[in-house]
Amino acid sequence: MKKTLIIAALAASCVLLFSCKAKAAEQKVYKIGVVQLVEHVALDASYQGFVDGLKEAGYVDGQNIKIDFQNAQGEQANCQTIAQKLVNDGDDLILAIATPAGQAVANLTTTIPVLVTAVTDPASAKLVKSNEAPGTNVSGTSDLTPVAAQMELLKQLVPGVKTIGFLYCSSEQNSKFQIDMAKKAADALGIKYIDATVSNSNEIQQVTQSLVGKVQAVYSPTDNMIAAGVPTVAGVLNTAKIPFICGEEGMVKAGGLATYGINYYELGKQTAKMAVEVLRDGKKPAEMPIQYLETCDFAVNTETAAVIGLTIPADLLAKVKK
Repeated sequence: MKKTLIIAALAASCVLLFSCKAKAAEQKVYKIGVVQLVEHVALDASYQGFVDGLKEAGYVDGQNIKIDFQNAQGEQANCQTIAQKLVNDGDDLILAIATPAGQAVANLTTTIPVLVTAVTDPASAKLVKSNEAPGTNVSGTSDLTPVAAQMELLKQLVPGVKTIGFLYCSSEQNSKFQIDMAKKAADALGIKYIDATVSNSNEIQQVTQSLVGKVQAVYSPTDNMIAAGVPTVAGVLNTAKIPFICGEEGMVKAGGLATYGINYYELGKQTAKMAVEVLRDGKKPAEMPIQYLETCDFAVNTETAAVIGLTIPADLLAKVKK
């Protein structure tokens, strides 16, 4: 009888111990560090989608997760400083928004799980061994847009176009990757092009102005520096009545003309699903392929069209997402 009581007591103790451990696991607060390259509509939407996606999955900032959001304000040096802080803090997961932010974090840790978003091609940015099989502590979502379709859109809106200007930041790997695609598409369409690159935001107005009189349209990919400076670009191009085709919808809303682009908010939510798989299910980024959005939307700024005197074809207007 005494042995039975002892065994029962031990069993109860084990149950209590496992119960306490399970409760402690449930109460764990995950630390998520976030470094965003710069503030503009697309990247802001990615971050908000990430936060909302986590919330939908039951992870709420201030309850069972603690988010440390940091914005580098477009400065690579700030990216490095922020990345070092997040690594030193021993976060459970780091989210890097935009290619330079991802590179800054990946250069400092090979152990903390890192997810990137708004990175066009993680492989060419040397963040992963391949987009299909990352093989590193980095994975995430790509914001690769249908560049060839954007070039075709440009020709549809400007039928007589002979020469276009490619406006982008020379130090952004994501931009160079897309511009190479755009050049191939332009070659196929028989359109000549001029490179117009900037190295810092102070050059945007002067470089944009240098295209006036030389081109019939301007194209910028999902370039972070140009996206943040669209009001300046649009101010020059709209005055000169030169159509500005952009890489994403936020740039269109800021004064560009049109695009076929992805939804960055949904991209952020997709990244949140990957974060849940890492935190809750223990998945390793090394085994998680880079993910892409399958749909793109047509966006147009009708006010810009009116300013530059361009009529948007009815079939295109019918594609605008309501």
